[in-house]
Amino acid sequence: MIPLIQNFKTVVLADGAFPSHRTPLSFLYQADRIICCDGATQNLLNTGLTPNYIVGDLDSISEILKDRFSSILFHNPEQETNDLTKAVQFCIKNGWQEITILGSTGKREDHTLGNLSLLTDYAEKARVQSLTDYGVFVPQLKSASYESYPGQQVSIFSLSPTLFLTTHHLVYPIKNQMLTSWWQGTLNEAASEHFTIEMKEGKALVFREY
Repeated sequence: MIPLIQNFKTVVLADGAFPSHRTPLSFLYQADRIICCDGATQNLLNTGLTPNYIVGDLDSISEILKDRFSSILFHNPEQETNDLTKAVQFCIKNGWQEITILGSTGKREDHTLGNLSLLTDYAEKARVQSLTDYGVFVPQLKSASYESYPGQQVSIFSLSPTLFLTTHHLVYPIKNQMLTSWWQGTLNEAASEHFTIEMKEGKALVFREY
């Protein structure tokens, strides 16, 4: 059973919309370590918190902050990946494989979609969740059951075009069906304290509101 919020205290802060909801903010204040994508550094400092590490291509951080935090800067000039991926890879390399991602949505919609789709790639090497101001996204690579509550809003996104899904304990059941467009699995609703999504090999993304 996957809890609504998993207690992953390694936090990666991306340079999307800075969180304002109490749940993602609580992860910042209770984190064991905060890894900032370079462009998110100033936003974190504005809260009174300090990053433990700053990772990225360093094109979105001021020279003043580069000097101030030179000892914790990790420059990755690779242009085939974005700064969020670089930060997650940094965590995995250091053995931190339970990761909460904040700030990966908001601002530019193309960045939001790209960042969310990457969760299923990260899930092949780490346990990850992305918290927004509205709920939590988790990747799913095999059948899983989720903690919920009656009336909780649930959306399922298939990232594998040939993936067949079957659900249990959702108001609008899916029975051995392919979701050929992202909207098809959205705006569902939990019918009990848990629900299950059955699938064979493939990639899906599940959103549950708080």
